Formats: sequence, structure tokens, C-alpha cells
Amino acid sequence: MKSFVHLHVHSYYSLLDGMSSISALVDKAQKDGMPAIALTDHGSMFGIKEFYDYTKKKNKKVKEDIAILEKELLAATDDKQRELWKEKIAATTCKYVKPIIGSEVYVAKRTRFDKTEEIDRSGNHLVLLAKNKKGYRNLCKLVSYGYIEGYYYRPRIDKELLEKYSEGLIVSSACLGGEIHRLVEKGNIEEAEKSILWFKRVFGDDYYLELQRHETDKPGADTHVFEKQQRQNKVLIELARKTNTKFIATNDVHFVEEEHAEAHDRLICLSTGKDLDDEKRMRYSKQEWLKTTDEMATIFSDLPEAIENTLEIANKVENYSIDEPNPIMPTFDIPIDFGTEEGYRQQYTHQDLLKEFTADEHGVMHLSEKEALEKVHRLGGIDRLYRIKLEADYLRKITFDGAQVRYGENIPQEVKERIEFELHVMKTMGFPGYFLIVYDFIQAARKMEVTVGPGRGSAAGSVVAYCLRITDIDPLKYDLLFERFLNPDRISMPDIDIDFDDDGRSKVLDYVAHKYGKERVAQIITYGTMATKMAIKDVARVQKLSLPESERLTKLIPTSFPEENGKSPKVTISNCIERIPELREARYSSDARLSDTLKYAEMLEGTVRQVGIHACGVIIGADDLTNFVPISIDKNNSETLVTQYEGSTIETVGLIKMDFLGLKTLSIINETLRNIKASKGITIDIDTIPIDDKKTYELYSKGLTTGTFQFESSGMQKYLRELKPNRFEDLIAMNALFRPGPMAYIPSFINRKHGIEEIQYDIPIMEKRLKETYGITVYQEQVMLLSRDLAGFTRGESDELRKAMGKKLQDKMDALKVKFINGATKNGYGPIELLEKIWKDWAEFAKYAFNKSHATCYSWISYQTAYLKANYTADFMAANLTRNKDNITEITKFMEECKQLGIKVLGPSVNESNLNFISNPAGDIRFGLGGIKGVGYGAVEAIVTERQANGRYTSVFNFLERVNLNACNKRAIESLALSGAFDEFDDVKREAFFAENSKGEVVLETLMRYASRYQLDQQSSQQSLFGDLESVAIQRPEIPQVQSWSNLYKLTKEKDMIGIYLSAHPLDFYEIELASLCTQDVTRLKELSELHDSIGSNPVKIAGIITKVNRLISQNNQPFARFTLEDYSGSHEISVFGKQFTELDNMLRENYYVLIHGVVQERQADYKFKPKPEDEARGRELVFKIQTIELLETIKDKGIEELKIQIPLLNISYELIAELSALLSENVDKKAKTRFCVEVIDPETRWIVKLNKKDGKITVNKPIFHFLKEKKENQILDFIIS
Repeated sequence: MKSFVHLHVHSYYSLLDGMSSISALVDKAQKDGMPAIALTDHGSMFGIKEFYDYTKKKNKKVKEDIAILEKELLAATDDKQRELWKEKIAATTCKYVKPIIGSEVYVAKRTRFDKTEEIDRSGNHLVLLAKNKKGYRNLCKLVSYGYIEGYYYRPRIDKELLEKYSEGLIVSSACLGGEIHRLVEKGNIEEAEKSILWFKRVFGDDYYLELQRHETDKPGADTHVFEKQQRQNKVLIELARKTNTKFIATNDVHFVEEEHAEAHDRLICLSTGKDLDDEKRMRYSKQEWLKTTDEMATIFSDLPEAIENTLEIANKVENYSIDEPNPIMPTFDIPIDFGTEEGYRQQYTHQDLLKEFTADEHGVMHLSEKEALEKVHRLGGIDRLYRIKLEADYLRKITFDGAQVRYGENIPQEVKERIEFELHVMKTMGFPGYFLIVYDFIQAARKMEVTVGPGRGSAAGSVVAYCLRITDIDPLKYDLLFERFLNPDRISMPDIDIDFDDDGRSKVLDYVAHKYGKERVAQIITYGTMATKMAIKDVARVQKLSLPESERLTKLIPTSFPEENGKSPKVTISNCIERIPELREARYSSDARLSDTLKYAEMLEGTVRQVGIHACGVIIGADDLTNFVPISIDKNNSETLVTQYEGSTIETVGLIKMDFLGLKTLSIINETLRNIKASKGITIDIDTIPIDDKKTYELYSKGLTTGTFQFESSGMQKYLRELKPNRFEDLIAMNALFRPGPMAYIPSFINRKHGIEEIQYDIPIMEKRLKETYGITVYQEQVMLLSRDLAGFTRGESDELRKAMGKKLQDKMDALKVKFINGATKNGYGPIELLEKIWKDWAEFAKYAFNKSHATCYSWISYQTAYLKANYTADFMAANLTRNKDNITEITKFMEECKQLGIKVLGPSVNESNLNFISNPAGDIRFGLGGIKGVGYGAVEAIVTERQANGRYTSVFNFLERVNLNACNKRAIESLALSGAFDEFDDVKREAFFAENSKGEVVLETLMRYASRYQLDQQSSQQSLFGDLESVAIQRPEIPQVQSWSNLYKLTKEKDMIGIYLSAHPLDFYEIELASLCTQDVTRLKELSELHDSIGSNPVKIAGIITKVNRLISQNNQPFARFTLEDYSGSHEISVFGKQFTELDNMLRENYYVLIHGVVQERQADYKFKPKPEDEARGRELVFKIQTIELLETIKDKGIEELKIQIPLLNISYELIAELSALLSENVDKKAKTRFCVEVIDPETRWIVKLNKKDGKITVNKPIFHFLKEKKENQILDFIIS
């Protein structure tokens, strides 16, 4: 059988056009015995790195297998055995698959710069294959310029570029969309011949004509494709003979197996936005699968040379690597007065450098000559060492300069030794230039007043980074380890992640692009795949499966599966069908539309759907990045370059990734500092605040951490109240223990801090490392240090232990365990059983272990936010409101927090508001004018500027007479009025702006005319020689007396303008009823799966105002309704159908205040349903079923029957009793309806003393309710209203 190689192949990186995974393509080619396979995605090289890496991995296994067989061959004792092993070697060798790197590019029909006509939107297809490393570089150039210079609807190159970057490329004419093919189809044979000759001139014998034969009898396939191919092939063969051009057989591969054709058909519908039953939609021939060698040989049996020529191309392609062992970093400009490479070449010999780079930091040589030379080779050769040494020496100078600032002029010996060790590792790993680059742009950021975070991740373990102010946490103070960042025993790229404030991140990116050149800086691409639920929704849409049915299927998909044999199965459609009966029933349903949805969704799942940009990843190269990797652009900003290889693979091609993160918290801190400066005239240096501030730790101890970084969840607040942290180390530990860490250890951690539980150490020496965490192992660094203390592990070995435990590398763990037991025993620790226990504890801990460096840095940011909240509360809350003003959920949360803290959030005011939320002299917060819809930045600037220049406004008329009406126009003034920004004035009430005067004119219109005439008159007077003598008083317009709006109408208009209820909430009248009757907030219905306790017969009670009702007719011609219910937490849409709709319809009215009783249950289950334990892990479609609806007004009229107050004995105080007694006495009334009692509880004995008032009842009003609510939040008492 003759070999064949596929040279025209699309993977799913041909977005929404191909559906082949890289692995499936290569695996099938290997199984078929193809010696090579090409990848030629449309216009890009998105999939090339994955393709190269996967074939490399497959071929490595082949080489390993051949090596084993060759050993067997050498050991063979007779010819028969030798012949057998030779046959096996030959068979195994056939499994080697050569990757052919390529792209099917679009060649502009005019030039790549023409982007005006219809003809420019597309381009002629052309297949480019890289023959060697030079060809690969040129292919990168061409594909990159297709985006950078030629992008117009799609990436396009032109013949000028083809000619310029032709070296090392093999070219074929492509498919029906190719230039030659289109000319032949038009009958323009002469032009087709000229075009062939042009390509022959440029590419010589490396230009080929493609022949394709997609004959099809598949239902719904495009049969015209084969007809065109047959017509063209005849002419193409004639032209090939005439021009002495070889032709090749190709199949335009878009999927792997024949049965994938229908799934691909649906993918094309997604791509083109068409439905499956659209007769005019795009169709393929359904022959585009990766056909076997036999299938291709049969199709082209009359043209065997077309098959043979594919092998010729494969043989032309050299074996080359696209990876780079050494980092390709830009050269950092070192001051000439410090030194130059040329000067170093004169000063140091090769032998000097060889010794310096292969000895340890003390000058002691541990490497053999061979190992030393290998190390030098890895660094780029002896000549490269001159540059590295120059950078290393300069890095050393600025590090010790910084050390004197950090540690004083007399740097402690311990610090010196640590710095020398780190600098030596950086130098001998070849990374001093990297640190200089990072140091430079962070220094630039600070000069531009961009806030830089204290550090992030393992880089905070570097003292050098601390001295350079790359980080701001002292690693020695907190036992942070450098080798957690750079392991001296293994080569690993440094990875420094830097947090910048949100506003400043772009400034740093601009600085880097300007300094190193725009063409050398790029952000990193990401690929979004068709996830499980998305695949079902997409296929359902093109097949016109009903929306309710589509939603039913997706809701059956669980977020995860329980563990099976120690591992949780991945959530895929196939796994879901296997484990979830409802999905299995749907997959094999007699309803073809339903079963096909899951069938083809399963095939399309995981297909690349779109590209994006990594949130923070940035590449800085030594040269134009197109010399190393293919580049694309951000479609939203063509100036932003984006790599075509994603972040996890980019480093293997020699490019170093840096993470520039925009951290909103830093912007909130900045906003707070500006607020403090504006409101109090105080300038605070947030980096030098005291770390032992009493008010800050009191805030943590009370759990008042809403708005503080990483400590604001309800679970964290609960533990903080129990822990009562009083030192920074407690915060670091809680940050590490909560969520990422072993949360089960938290109660023990708390008890040990308070002396409730005894602190124990397995071996006394362990106290040194575990004392700060009360004997509990919390950090990876603790395990690393203990392995050194107990067993004598080196720095590198201790990091290997961390990595092996964290990644569950069992072979490595087994080897290190032996080393640990032997080393600890040798050092006199034991017995063996105790060491086994310690090892077992570490292995278990490693499942959750957290990086102390990261926890320390982020705990410091948290402390900064807590310090600001504790000491400058209103300014801090104002900053949070400003930075979350477009997020209603967050705004609602912070508004509620302000209420709990006793801070009023006042509505907008033209006399007090600025652009953003600010605190006022009274300690309250004023809404920012910039948050009002219809009031732009220009209008706010005009209002504030005039106010600052000429004083407060005294009335609406005064405002209109003074403000710049070009900036603050009618729409802005209308929005200001509706939002209440003029409410402090008496001359024009809010309602009056929109009323009509006696002449039938809208007052706002008359006010605007008056303001314009008044300001025009003032300008004329100023320009006149006679000034005010010539001016005539302009009469102010009539302002009619109008009836006040209802509270609800007023609040609704206010919400329309500022997005939230601010001055009040429509539900405030029913605040007590909501608090006492509701079991859930309305927004909790958005995630029914989280309401575990409410599934089944347990009632759910929600209350709110109905803001919208839609009555509709279903596909079955049955009436149903969707209504929106809103409470303090937000809103949610609820549907009612069938009998339920009939029963409840009379209660579904807009502006009704209602209490809804219901249950969470499976669809179609009754209220008695109780899930079986084995069903818990299964995906179940849950619904909220309404049982009854009551009007809150009716409930309020009935009143509260009983108030029960429960007070722990320890919290009883004279002040509490006096306050409570006074409040209750004030509200004792003969007409009151509420019984009340007080229960004093002793938690230790569980005794309860009940105190009842027999001579009367009380009225539970808002003062009582708010008093009890505040005390409950501070854990002083509890109360129950029924």
C-alpha cells in the first residue's frame, strides 16, 4: 500500500468551521500509518503549538518504544529473533507522524491595504506549508501581517508579502476558493496560466496544484461542489502538464470521522446564524472527513501521482523545532558608566565566567566538567555569559542600594547571605535581565502615580524583589521562601505577577510598549470552547428545539459529580448521559429532534468557539514578535497585538509571560485616599499605616468586613468573630485556611488560639515553624522548612517535595518519603512510626496547602482596606459605592452595609455632590452626579466648577441662571430633577418641573427658555459700554402649585434615574413583616440548587413588590404569566402556568405588595417530594412552585402575635437592660397586640430563665426592631418574631 499525506486539514481552530480536535486528527493519521499530516487552519496558526506539542509527545513515545526494541534486537541470539525484532522496529517506526505546519491564508484580491469595496471583504484561498525553520518564521510573518496590516472582515495577505517571505515555504492552490480555481471556473484559462507561472517564479518546484473530489450522495449535502471540482480538475491537470507543475490529491478536511458530517452541518448553521431547515443556508459536501490512505487512493486511483506527490511534499519538510530553550528577552539598557559588554570581554576570560557560573554562591564547584559545560550551553553559550554577568552585576548594585533603604546602612548578615544566594541563582539561571525589566516598569508605574500591589504569588518570597520594591512584604519577617519562586535545582522560568490599580494598568502597558517598541509587546490569546451546556443550547437552537425543552436539558447538567474510585468524573455530555436517567432517556428518545440535540451536542462539545484576550498576560520580546510567533490583533482595538499561542505554551517558544493584573481593590483604596483628602484634608501613605491598629482588629473581630479584600464572605465573617484576630499573622493564616486551604482545621485553629484546645507538636523542633499557627500546618512553606529541619532536605529538594505533594506525583513522593525517613532518622528523630505519621499528615495537608507568600501579600491588602474602613468609614464606603456604581447587586450590598453602620447615603445634590460618591462633613455619603442617567461628565464638571468658583446655589432659578447650559442641557436638568438633586430648594418642587402652567406649557420648557434668555442678556450686558444700565429684567416663568407625587411613583422615577431606591424603599413600610416572615431573599431563587434546606416540603417564604406582569399564551394555546418580584436584595422573574395561573391571576398586579408561600421541588413533583440520598449528586431540574400569595397589607393589619428576646447570660449588662426596658416601656399600650418575653440563657448549663410581662402587650415598631436587629448583628442577643 502506498503512503498518503493529508495536506489540507482544518481543526476546530478554524473557528466555527472545523470541528476536528488536534489529538483526534493526529491519532487517526498515526493509526492509518500516514507518515505525516499537515494543519492548515483558515488564516491563522491558532492550533499550531498544540499540534506541534501533541505530535512531539506521540513521537517521543514511538522513539522510546523503538529504543526498547533495539535493546531486544541487540540481545537477540539468532537470526530468526533478530528478524522478528527488525520487523517490530519497522512497524513501530511507521507510527512516527511528522507534523507539517501550515495555514490556509486569504490572499487579498487587490492589496492588503485596500479595505473599502465589497471585493476586499474576502480573499483567494492559498495553502502555505513550512518546509523548514526559515519557512516557519516566514509563515509566522505572513499570518501575522494578515492580521496587523490586512485585517478586513478576515486576515488577508497579498502577493507582495508572499514574494517577500517566500523562502522555506511549500504552496498549494487550495480549494474552489483558490485564485487558480476561481479563474478556471470563470473560463479565464489564460489568466489562470499566468497566475500559475507567477507562483512558479516565486516558489519554483515548491508550488503545487490541488485536486479535490468530494463526490457525495449524503442527504442534505451540496452536490454542486463535486460538479465544480470535476470541471476544474480537468483543466487544472492540463495546466499542470503545460506549465510543468505537479498536482496533489487533497481532501478539504473539516472533521475526523464520516459520522461527524451531521454535527459539522449544525456547526456551520451556528457559524452563519441559520436554522437547520433553512433551504438557502450554506452547505458542505459532507465528504470533508479525514479519509484513510485507502479511501484517498480509491478516489484518485486514476491519478496515482497525485497521491505520490503528497509524500514528496512530506519528505521535503525537514524535522525542525519551533521551541526555544533559552528565553528571548529584550536587552535592558544598563547605564554606560556602570559597564558595557565590550568592557567585560576585556576584563574577564572565558575561564573566569565558566567558574563563576558553575560554582555555588560561595565559589565552591559541585559540577563535573561535563555538567558545567551543559549548563553554559543551556544559558546560550560562553559568549552569552558576558551579557548575563553585566546584567547580574548591575542587578546586584541596585539590590544592595535598595537593601540599605529597607534594612538600614548596616545590612544584617542574614539579609546579606539571603541576597547573595538569590542573586547567584538568578544569575546562574540566566534571569537577571528579567528582574531588571520588571524593576524598571514598576519604578515607572510609581512615577506615573500608578498604585502597585505589595506582591502576588511566590515572587513575594524574594528578598531581592523586596529590595527593588517589586514587592512590599519582607520575606524574612514572615518566613517566605525564595525557592518557592525559583528552585535552584531545576530550570524554571520566573513568573512575577504584578497588581496595578484598575485605572493605571493601561498606563504601564503603554509605557512598556513605548520603551521596547509596540511590535515587541503583545497580550496573550485565550480560546473559549463550547462547554457542555452551551453545546446543548447551540444545537437545540439550530434544530428549533423548544426553548423550555432546551432549558430543561441544560438544567439537568450538574456542576460536578461525586468521586468514583478517588476521582471525580469530568462533567461531559457522555458522562451525564451515562449517569443521569433523564438525559439518557432524552438521548435515546423517539423524538428525533430531542435525541439529535444531545447526539450532535456531544460531538461538538469542546469545539473552540471564540478567541479572547488573557485578563493580565503580557509578552515582552527581544525583537519584533512576528520573528518568533504568529500574532493577531484585538478586534476591538487593532493597535493591541495578541499572540496566537496561548499562555500555557508560550514560554516553550522562548517568550516570557508577565502578568499585569488590574486589581479593583487598589483603585478602591486610591478612591478612599482621595475622599479622605477632600473631606478631611489629610494625606495618608497607605504603605506605612501601623500594622497593630486596635480599631482595625476590632473590625475584624466583629466580622464587619463587608468591602474588605478577601475577608467579606459570611463564612469568613463567622470565623473571624470566633477567632477575634489581634495580630497580622492571624489574618495570614485565616486567608490561607479559608476556601483554598483545609477549612476543617479552622475550628481547631480558633480553639488553640484561645487556649480551649491544647497545642501539641509531634517533635519539639517543629514548634519553631508551627508556633505562629498554633501547631497546625497551614502553609506549603512550613512543610518545606520542616523537611529541611528534620531530614536535611536542600532548598531545591524541599520545593520538589511541595510540588510532588501538591500534584500527587506518587513516584516522586515515594522516593522523597524514603529520603525523609532516612534523613530524619539519621538526625536523631523518630521513632519510624512517628515519622510515618508526620509524612501522612503532610500528604493529606498538601491536598489543600496554600502559598504563604500569596496569603501574606493579599492579607496586607485586606488589612489596608480594613484599616480604612475602621478609621475612615464613610470615605471608604463612598469609594466602594463609586467603584461598583454599575453593579446593582454590589451597590445594594454596600447600601445595606452603610445602613448597618449608621451612615446615611443621601440622594444627589447640586450643592454637595461631585462626580462620584463622597463623604460630607456630617459623616454621611452623598450620591455622585455622575451616577445619574442622562447627566454626563460635561454636565457634572459644569455644575461643580461653577459651584467652586462662585459658591453654593441658592435656588433652582439661581442654578439655571449660573450653570453652563451648553454642558448642562435640558436632558441633564430633567434627570437632575427626577433624581431629587434640586429637592433642597423651595422655589421649584420636583413635581413642578413636569407640570403644565396656566398657558398649557410644560414648566421645564419655560425654565430652559428663561435660563437661555437670562444668560444671553447677562453676556450682552457685560459686552456693552453701559453695562447694567441697558439691561431689562427678564421675568421669571410661572411655577404652578402641583399635587405631590405618591411615594411609590416618586421612588420609581428616582430608581429610573439612579438605578436604585435611595431616599427610601417602597418596602420600608413592611420592613418588619419582611424580616419576620421571609425565609429567603428573592434573588436566592436564581440559584435553586443552593437552597438545599428548602427542597421538598420545607416552605419558602419570599415577599416584595410586583414590578412587572406579562400575561402570555403558550405553544399549547394555554394562558400563563411571568411576573417580576423585587425586594431589598434585587429582583427575580417567576412564571406560573396552568391551574396555578388560574388560581393566582387575580393577585398578579403591578405595584402589589405580596408575601408568597412556596416550595422548591423537582419539575412535576408534588410538595411531598423528598429526594433520595443517592439522588443528591445527580442533576435535577428544580423549580419554585407557588402555593399561596397574600397581600402584605392584610398581614400588617393582623399584627405581630409574639416577640421573644433571647440573651446569653454573659451579655447581660445594666446598659443593655436599661435600653431594652426603656424601649419596651414606651410601647406598652392597651391597644397593642404583641405578647413578649425575655429568655436569659446560660450556654454552659443550658439553663433558661423566662421573664414574661403579664400586665400588657407592646407594639413592635421600627425603633424596637432596629435596636434588636443591631444587637443581633453584634451577637449580643437574638430575637424571634411570630
